[in-house]
Amino acid sequence: MSIPLYKQIEQDLLERIRSGEYAENETIPTEMELSEAYGVSRPTVRQAVQTLVNQGYLERKKKRGTQVIRTKIPQEFTRYVESFDSEFYRKGMAPKTKVLNFTKTVATKEVAENLNIAENAPVYKLTRLRFAEEKPIVFVTSFIPYELVPDLDKIDFSKHSLYATFREMGHPIHSVSRLLEITIADETASDLLDIPKNDPLFYFHTRGFTENQLPIEFSIAKYRGDINYFVFEISNPG
Repeated sequence: MSIPLYKQIEQDLLERIRSGEYAENETIPTEMELSEAYGVSRPTVRQAVQTLVNQGYLERKKKRGTQVIRTKIPQEFTRYVESFDSEFYRKGMAPKTKVLNFTKTVATKEVAENLNIAENAPVYKLTRLRFAEEKPIVFVTSFIPYELVPDLDKIDFSKHSLYATFREMGHPIHSVSRLLEITIADETASDLLDIPKNDPLFYFHTRGFTENQLPIEFSIAKYRGDINYFVFEISNPG
């Protein structure tokens, strides 16, 4: 099946953006110039450009034309149970993890309630800063019940995936629940994520469950609002 003309133009424009031919904040050629260059109608060009606007690569500016903007990263863990590393390798981007802290501590009331364990029960606290293409993306702290995986402290999580480790230890993540809030960057998040203080953040609270619905992970994650967007799919149950 042949690729529609607007899709071919969309892919060519996207390649020019990714290669830097059309740089950030640069105004791309007008619809008329593009229609002449590609030998197609203006509505065809308009459809291709609008798709890239919708995807966050371009922005229409009044009196200034259409400009390349900072590319946002689509986050799809809202649709799939997938590790950070797996998702970014699938996108063709190089992930990296820096472990900021990994200790054994005791569960606070909030942690205990989310893991269905007693308050002050032993838990692992794992804090990581995660990158894509050397750019900090998310600052995440995970709590894991010590009794379920007592040997977890032998793993180097700068090199190994937490979800893959759970699977190897016989406790694969079967389902997750997530709560999304919007917050602003405090001094710590500002410093770690390389953004101005008070910039908007996506704030996720996540619970990971094993096949028998046993909570094995409770995490809180702060995603940069300027370079991330989240993909949701909703189906009609009827």
